[in-house]
Amino acid sequence: MFNVGDFVVYGSKGVCKVVSIGSLPTGDSDRLYYTLAPVYIKGSTVFTPVDNTKVVLRKLISRDEAEEILGNIPSIHSLDIENEKERETVFKEILTGCVPVELVKMLKNIYQRKVKRLAEGKKITVSDERFFKLAEDSLYGELAVSLGLERDKIKDYIAERIDHEEMIPVV
Repeated sequence: MFNVGDFVVYGSKGVCKVVSIGSLPTGDSDRLYYTLAPVYIKGSTVFTPVDNTKVVLRKLISRDEAEEILGNIPSIHSLDIENEKERETVFKEILTGCVPVELVKMLKNIYQRKVKRLAEGKKITVSDERFFKLAEDSLYGELAVSLGLERDKIKDYIAERIDHEEMIPVV
């Protein structure tokens, strides 16, 4: 169980702060709920059961874990998926799972596809742009809070930590 003041990752809402634990404001249930305030969605509130099993609700990675992920970016291999339908399915699973290393793999895959498509005289697909943005928001949001940085500073922080060619590229 989380405590008031804890930072958690809650599905597609990303990093949230636990504001309270108790019944719903309507008081209609004996069930306990977390009231979460998404860090990057201002003015938003999320209510989720304490015993929730449908949406990922997990502890935020620690500063040390974030530093380890950043240090490992060069050695994290991209996903190797050629089939478009399979890629979309895997990307959706990764976004739902909210696992930072998997998000890095996804970002690398999309970037590699972009480079290949540009070399062929094609543009990046709308789908790839959308998936890249979602993965980037999820990963960078968690890294920023774990490292005590503003989200818009995380790319610079990554660039300082590893060789420019090996960092997570921008689409």
